[in-house]
Amino acid sequence: MEKIDLLSLTLEEVENLIVSLGEKKFRGKQIFQWVNKGVKSIDEMTNISKDLQKKLKDRAYITNSTIYKKQVSKIDGTTKYLFALEDGNLIEGVIMIYKHGITACISSQIGCAMGCSFCASTINGLVRHLRAGEMIDQILLMQQDLGKRISNIVLMGSGEPLHNFEGVIHFLKIVNDENGLNIGNRHMTLSTCGLVPEIKKLADLQIPINLAISLHAATDEVRVKTMPIAKKYSIKELIDGCKYYLSKNNRRITFEYALIKGVNDSETDANNLSSLLKGLLCHVNLIPVNTIDENSFKKSNENQILKFQSILRKSGIEATIRREMGSDIDAACGQLRNKYLE
Repeated sequence: MEKIDLLSLTLEEVENLIVSLGEKKFRGKQIFQWVNKGVKSIDEMTNISKDLQKKLKDRAYITNSTIYKKQVSKIDGTTKYLFALEDGNLIEGVIMIYKHGITACISSQIGCAMGCSFCASTINGLVRHLRAGEMIDQILLMQQDLGKRISNIVLMGSGEPLHNFEGVIHFLKIVNDENGLNIGNRHMTLSTCGLVPEIKKLADLQIPINLAISLHAATDEVRVKTMPIAKKYSIKELIDGCKYYLSKNNRRITFEYALIKGVNDSETDANNLSSLLKGLLCHVNLIPVNTIDENSFKKSNENQILKFQSILRKSGIEATIRREMGSDIDAACGQLRNKYLE
């Protein structure tokens, strides 16, 4: 029988496992609390019996990733981590320190299948989905290394979170549990390139997290140049999916827009985006594109970025420019992992 990863289980699932071993249900909560504190050995669970420890070892294990490499920005303190998983694969996480707290950007997959041409994490394709426990372990390792509590989580690292739908939903439930990391849903953001059926499935679950859509273009003609997903779901279908999400959750959606010089940063692009989003409960996050070695995309100049923002604001659409963080430490998704894969 294949062993179960305790860190990938919700409290209810741990309780069910413990009852199936002939033990009292309350032991499940004790075990859930231990693994979500970062304990890596069942032997360290001092308030459960040796007999139960033995039963657990026969049926379960605890995800045990390690910090393989760490880079700290001299500019703003942003920290990039490369984690080694038990199967030898590498994934990335980033810590960003803001006035309102510490944000962890974590990965949901090893690599990515979406093929967005401006993103480094997709270059070597998808290896596999991460288990919920492997996502949680990124947070636990970063907290232990920092010695401080992480208050916000963004699923914006390597991978498309909605492609790993079941794993990510499990992760959200576990992290939100008051007996675990106890991070509020409103302090968690999920970023997707636009898997429309999964956006609707997420809407139906009515988990009050923040949804961010990687849009990066206002027309199908422009979007398809950089995002293969645009061949599967049109912008109209994506916006309809967003409207459905809003009808179920009534929480403002963020549209991420990476400005690429000469590709999607013209005044026409800004006007098209204004028309597309008019009347939606939304916010636009303008992102000066990260330069990566594997493509020739260049960042828009500052005046062009400010002009783009101004056009959106004049149309009544809230738009902010993302502050570049960790520019001296390969902080963009996939950059550090790719260096080590080479």
